[in-house]
Amino acid sequence: MTGTPPDGPQHLRQHLRLDRPADGVALLTLDNPDQRNAMSEPMTEAWVSAIRELAADPSVRTVVVTGEGSAFCSGGDPRWIAGEPDAPVHRLRQRMIGFYRAWLSLRDLEVPTIAAINGPAVGAGLCLALACDLRYAATSARMSVPFVKLGMHAGMAATYTLPRVVGEAHARDLLLTGRMVGSEEALRIGLVSEVLDDTTFLDAVLAKAAEVAATAPVASRLTTVALRDGGHADFESALQWEALAQPVTLATEDLQEGVRASRERRAPEFRGR
Repeated sequence: MTGTPPDGPQHLRQHLRLDRPADGVALLTLDNPDQRNAMSEPMTEAWVSAIRELAADPSVRTVVVTGEGSAFCSGGDPRWIAGEPDAPVHRLRQRMIGFYRAWLSLRDLEVPTIAAINGPAVGAGLCLALACDLRYAATSARMSVPFVKLGMHAGMAATYTLPRVVGEAHARDLLLTGRMVGSEEALRIGLVSEVLDDTTFLDAVLAKAAEVAATAPVASRLTTVALRDGGHADFESALQWEALAQPVTLATEDLQEGVRASRERRAPEFRGR
């Protein structure tokens, strides 16, 4: 892994690592394995800093999120969630909406984002994966949104993102029972795109990320934006968007390079312009 964040040495980021494993690929690793990568306050602060850095870096073409050790993310730190039992509702609302916005800032990135679900993804941890454009699961991964089992309403946009990913029937089942699903069921209901072997999981996901990063950046960003939140509201909206977005890409140097590369039967070298 290479690269040092410009805002300081890597070790100053607590509970989060940012690496650059390949050209155009950024890898964010939740690094709090003693708490199964729970979203601690230091991790949340580091996350916001890292997302800000990636958003300002034009060389980034795709971002992968994964967890250190055997878990992807166990969700919010319970000590923080239940840390103010006597606080008024307005104070708790301020805390939670700040937490949501911090972690969902991932959606501000216009490049494709990939969740590499290497192990359990629970509660807000699964919501983080749902905020990504693509999700791949290791064979041993498990997923749940057990909010009701803990006596709380779902949070971090779960009631918005989950139905759009798996459909209303499956979302209601998962949100109202709080049950855990394994990787194969997650694949069946569309929660993940593919299940990959545990032993080579991260390498396999990074190879997929490299494929995404090798595509034309302008076209990739516009396609990512078009597909966010379940795509367009209706058929005509899609036509109007594409009638503008496709000409934008037709005017790029990358389009000419892509056509040449196809004609010459070689891999294109896209430069994002």
